[in-house]
Amino acid sequence: MIIGIPKEIKKHEYRVALTPAGAEVLVELGHSVLVEHNAGLASNFSDEAYSQSGAKILHSSEEIYAAAQMIVKVKEPLPQEYPLIRKDQILFTFFHFAANPELTQAMCKSNCISIAYETVQLENGTLPILTPMSEIAGRMSVQIGAHYLQKEEGGRGILLGGVPGVSPATILIIGAGSVGAQAALIASGLNARTFILDINLERLRYLNDILPSNVTTLMSNPQNIQSVARNADLLINSTLIPGARTPKLITRELLRSMKANSVIVDVAIDQGGGLETSRPTDHDNPTYVEENIIHYCVTNIPGAVPITSTIALTNATLPYIEKLASLGWEKATQSCPDLAKGLNILRGSIVHPALKNFSFK
Repeated sequence: MIIGIPKEIKKHEYRVALTPAGAEVLVELGHSVLVEHNAGLASNFSDEAYSQSGAKILHSSEEIYAAAQMIVKVKEPLPQEYPLIRKDQILFTFFHFAANPELTQAMCKSNCISIAYETVQLENGTLPILTPMSEIAGRMSVQIGAHYLQKEEGGRGILLGGVPGVSPATILIIGAGSVGAQAALIASGLNARTFILDINLERLRYLNDILPSNVTTLMSNPQNIQSVARNADLLINSTLIPGARTPKLITRELLRSMKANSVIVDVAIDQGGGLETSRPTDHDNPTYVEENIIHYCVTNIPGAVPITSTIALTNATLPYIEKLASLGWEKATQSCPDLAKGLNILRGSIVHPALKNFSFK
């Protein structure tokens, strides 16, 4: 199969969809890998490194899309890429369709095969491609929050871990999946007073066993969210329903009861965000203030650490890319149930159950 790796064009997206090592594996299996000129440069992978791995360098995204049977990306196609997508072409990337009706309609219109990283799901419920990016975003969310809590950034002027004789900050993490668990790990390591909430009691039991004693687990319900949020210096939202829009758990009314100049990092913004006041931002203008609360809603948090993110992403995607390239999408999804769950749009029809049930009107 001919596999195309275009350069990411989303603002401040520095990742690339495949490392040279990944390209070498695919070439050795007999596939052709086409990489756009300088696609990996921001992730510290040169064109020469790809060429030495057996990939061919092309000089435009138009050439990549025109030649490739499968396009592998990091982020969703942008409007300028829509006309380049061909009927029956496989697109394998993060889509987050539920938060983007325009993209959903464009992929339906293109009659391509849209397979979304974020809905590839193992039998035990884990999301093997989303997980490494979630781990990075979860760890980064705490350091981002610590930064914006500094006075010169408009924050409360509080140190997460406090010092002897001074209380540490209070951190509320909503959602105990990969993002939440990693955020709690970093927050506890910084000695912050940390609360993590989830609706899965078994998950909370597990985290209670493995995390330090300065992490408190609580069932997620409106009363607990409101009680802890009012005292929180930093709130990290990491709720996720695979393929569906994020539920709005933080109301504007609740924001008004929180401490002025506290910080919210909405890691779930890719799927619409978990606050009534959430709206997507980028690394140029990452924050805005609503109800005296600093909101950080960057849609591609891991893009800020592209070397780590690109390697971690390729580690997760490469086995699936191999299957799709060697078997074709039909046999690959038939033989691999977790990959089948990645199918979102098939030749103009929405096929993922969560997306099917979502109204774009």
